[in-house]
Amino acid sequence: MSDYQVIARKFRPQSFKDVIGQEAIVTTLKNGMRTKRLAQAYLFCGSRGTGKTTLARIFAKALNCQQLTNEGEPCNQCSSCREITSGASLDVLEIDGASHRGIEDIRQINETVGYAAASGHYKIYIIDEVHMLTKEAFNALLKTLEEPPPKVKFFFATTEPHKVLPTILSRCQRFNLSRIPLAQIMIKLRHIAHQLQVTIDEEALQLLAQRADGGLRDAESLLDQIIAFEGNQITLHSVYAILGLMPVDIYFKIDEAGHHGHFVQAFEIAQQIFHEGKDLPHFIEGLIDHIRQIVLFQLSGPHSSLLAISLGHQERYAQSAKWYTQEQCLDLIEYLIEAQQKLRFATFGKTALETILIHVMRSHFRLPIEQLVHRLIDLEQAVNRPTNEAVSKKAVDPVKTEITTTPAPKAPVVAPRMPSTLFDQSVSEDPTPTPADLGKRLSPAVVKKSAPVVAPVIKDKDVEDKRPMHEYDTLFQFATVELEGRLQKNL
Repeated sequence: MSDYQVIARKFRPQSFKDVIGQEAIVTTLKNGMRTKRLAQAYLFCGSRGTGKTTLARIFAKALNCQQLTNEGEPCNQCSSCREITSGASLDVLEIDGASHRGIEDIRQINETVGYAAASGHYKIYIIDEVHMLTKEAFNALLKTLEEPPPKVKFFFATTEPHKVLPTILSRCQRFNLSRIPLAQIMIKLRHIAHQLQVTIDEEALQLLAQRADGGLRDAESLLDQIIAFEGNQITLHSVYAILGLMPVDIYFKIDEAGHHGHFVQAFEIAQQIFHEGKDLPHFIEGLIDHIRQIVLFQLSGPHSSLLAISLGHQERYAQSAKWYTQEQCLDLIEYLIEAQQKLRFATFGKTALETILIHVMRSHFRLPIEQLVHRLIDLEQAVNRPTNEAVSKKAVDPVKTEITTTPAPKAPVVAPRMPSTLFDQSVSEDPTPTPADLGKRLSPAVVKKSAPVVAPVIKDKDVEDKRPMHEYDTLFQFATVELEGRLQKNL
């Protein structure tokens, strides 16, 4: 049986120069060794696959290296470096905090911490997943951590630093490792593929880097899995197949169907997803990212470095960007995030997916709330106009060419009484207001005929309604709420 090593272990960085995405932390550690400003404890925290334990091991090798280079790099050739790399060093003890989390385990550390290093300069304890230690274990470590022997160092690694006691944090130099950028992950994967003599498409490489979500180990594990499935020739189709993802073409199909109103394709797409056995939350996640790319395309243009799309898809994204508005995309992203959570617990997953797809497609024919508010404002202005147009006719003197008006009897101006709601009349089931709906709302039938209206005296301009505007503000505020409620029911 061959001694096969997975890619994540085989290509694990063994020196500071091989660590990617953490340049500031590497520089700080090197300067600390150069100036002899070394703390007694270091805490490396960050998301998975960003190099927490790797940095701790490289730092331990550098501190105990017998032939340290001028750049502060371990030589990886001396006996100390080889022992640390193989995990057989007596001076560097790596402890799993998840399985050694009790007070008895910490007591053993406290009892042996006084022994001198066997061959290296320092005796180093690396505790991985340190947040798993119990409160009692943390308290037992406090005194030793604050005043350890001169040649003892503690390196902690954790993905959840908020679970570490503040008394521990205050005794450590804390380093927050950032997620690795997409471009650097692609460079690393391309280098690994070249070393393994594997040919991989650029689009497939980009998709693997995106799925890693900033974790290099995740990207390497996915590449290892794809190589086991496909061999030495990796294509985008093979990545989609092994990861259970839907091709991006299906998202463009949703855009086109929504733009042209072919809602029946929502059922066809849902049938295809279920027939191929795809994971529904992952499909919705891909749809969210697709709409996000459309928004980014609209805001930054096709040549932005923020876009994570291939050159072959730029024209299709340019077309989809014309079919959506920014407000529409933001509303859909918010809706899909909520729908993704509900879909995980849906009893009828296929029906739920069909409903989601129809909602996305119908968004092309739905008026945004901003336009509805503007229509309400227009409606308010129309209602404010006097309903009685019995105004005295203007007479023009052909000699003096000046406009005169026939005075009308003076009487108080009484504005027409508004109905209790602007939506007493029924509307169509389609939430989009039709001209018939607007005609019903503007019909004089909604105004009480019993209210006496006296024609005002008009001189050189129209008469302004003297009714206090706060009454209209309150009325239209309730009208907007009622309209939004009706829209929510029809969505």
